[in-house]
Amino acid sequence: MKKRMLLLAVVSVALFCFTGESKAQKVDNLFNGKDLSNWEFVVDKNAVPADQVYSVKDGVIHIKGNPFGYMYTKQKYDNFKLHVEWRWPQEATNSGIFLLIEDVKNPFPNGIEVQLAAGNAGDFVCLGGSDLFEFHQRPGEERPAFPVVKKAQASSEKPVGEWNEANIFVKDGTITVYINGVYQNTGTNKVKSGHIGLQSEGKDIQFRNVTVTRM
Repeated sequence: MKKRMLLLAVVSVALFCFTGESKAQKVDNLFNGKDLSNWEFVVDKNAVPADQVYSVKDGVIHIKGNPFGYMYTKQKYDNFKLHVEWRWPQEATNSGIFLLIEDVKNPFPNGIEVQLAAGNAGDFVCLGGSDLFEFHQRPGEERPAFPVVKKAQASSEKPVGEWNEANIFVKDGTITVYINGVYQNTGTNKVKSGHIGLQSEGKDIQFRNVTVTRM
């Protein structure tokens, strides 16, 4: 019964994705291929200038990974499809895509992270006091600092040097994640609008083709 319910949920999500795309009214390029003028920046403890962590070269966003932090859109978004491509240039380490950021804080915002850490791309992490209905805490158990909702399937990531794709659908606070075309997760959030962010954590990561399709 549980497997059948999961299958129905995935099918429902897929139907939403296709119908949503067909009704898309506007696509925003969050990255123009030239600069980061659409973004604001957070660096842990303001340790270095932001341009030492976040930069653009040859039409690609380069995020150093250290110091820790994130870049986030100046605008808030609701009901959208987010398309992000990323790759590890040298070593598969850690990063994330932030969604529905309510409150911009240093070093973590209040929002939901779609994990990109190697082997775990598609996990959800609840940041800064945010929550998902799918996170289940056992009675008497202390709430972790960063609650995790694990992805549904084995890793669908590509090797170091190859470009990965995340397609993320947000509809009335419900977040659905596909990594390289493979369904990985669904999370239900009471928050329906917020900034979008890309994380600096670990080592070098590159991003390109960051777009939002309004639904």
